[in-house]
Amino acid sequence: MNRSHRLTLLLGLLAGARTFAAVLPDDRADVLYHRYEGGGVTIDGPSVLVRRKFLDRVSVSAGYYVDMVSSASIDVKLAASPYREDRTQYSLGVDYLRGKSTYSLGFIDSRESDYIADTAIATVSQDLFGDLTTISFSYRRGWDQVWRNVRDPVTGHRAHDPGFAERADRRGYAVDVSQILTRNMIVGATLEVVTDEGYLNSPYRSVRYLDPGNAGRGFGLAREIYPHTRTSNATALRAKYFLSYRAALEGRGRFYSDTWGVRAWEAELGYTHPAWKKWIFDATYRYYTQQAADFYSDLLPRRGFQNFQARDKELASFSSHTFGLGASYQFTAPRVRWIERSTLNLRYNHMMIDYDDFRDATATDPARGILPGGEPLYSLDADVFQLFLSIWF
Repeated sequence: MNRSHRLTLLLGLLAGARTFAAVLPDDRADVLYHRYEGGGVTIDGPSVLVRRKFLDRVSVSAGYYVDMVSSASIDVKLAASPYREDRTQYSLGVDYLRGKSTYSLGFIDSRESDYIADTAIATVSQDLFGDLTTISFSYRRGWDQVWRNVRDPVTGHRAHDPGFAERADRRGYAVDVSQILTRNMIVGATLEVVTDEGYLNSPYRSVRYLDPGNAGRGFGLAREIYPHTRTSNATALRAKYFLSYRAALEGRGRFYSDTWGVRAWEAELGYTHPAWKKWIFDATYRYYTQQAADFYSDLLPRRGFQNFQARDKELASFSSHTFGLGASYQFTAPRVRWIERSTLNLRYNHMMIDYDDFRDATATDPARGILPGGEPLYSLDADVFQLFLSIWF
């Protein structure tokens, strides 16, 4: 789970993902524990998000999120030593309701020992045509600061490399339309454009190239070099159909492309089913596939073969299947009068990722006839757990 995936998750939590504009979010507190395990990486930690309305026109939210990362991924094994890292994130948001319009502002501050990301979000939503249509426009601006940690040869502690300091600026624009077609069916579409400029790769990741002089492995390592600009476009369509027994079917499709040559397609299906009055169960399936960036290569023929070079598996060609199960139990706390209702929620996702052109370079062994470029293709399974308590007050 890279930085962009985690930021997308937190932007969704902050924005609240409302279907209709002219309704403020409920007064609510969420306490979450999340855990990701896969590919030698473990990410876990708590999250807290609290919302509160004032004067029936304003809703304020505040969030706290922690990632504790322990990584011995295949990239780390190849070019560095395993590490542990903590990331803390704070968020603030405000929604203002005026008639059938909602104006939202948010700010997220995310900090690691070698990375600081500040993001501001502004959204305007409007109900139209008898509240059957909702259209939203949003703008996101991010400012990132990037350093590289190195280990002090005397103390053994990690500190910033004094010769390395970079920045990245990010802008995102999105328009979203939701439409009620019938009593039972809602459809929607989202178009998003993102422009990134600055230092856009990892200061730790390396590419590999053929090096016959290296008898032990047959390849050498060099730093990745990325373009300093990237523009991406994403279009998503979704539909949700409510069944007569309070269950629901939903589907989503998404297409992504960018100026680096990455093309991706995604489809997701979900089913939600209530049971025994207080329980809600859901199941989801997601398929994702993408083609590699133009400058991606698992193995270059020689050092400095091309101006831009990358071996990040997130830029490789791959496909993934994700299966998810969730359960929610609603209960009350009769002795606590300020709590209206509560839910305890558990969600589990299992991901299976197969790479088409990224190989397990740690398996290279010329003495056993496993030469560079002949290693097995890499694949990984990952598990994602979420346990959270929601309280309405």
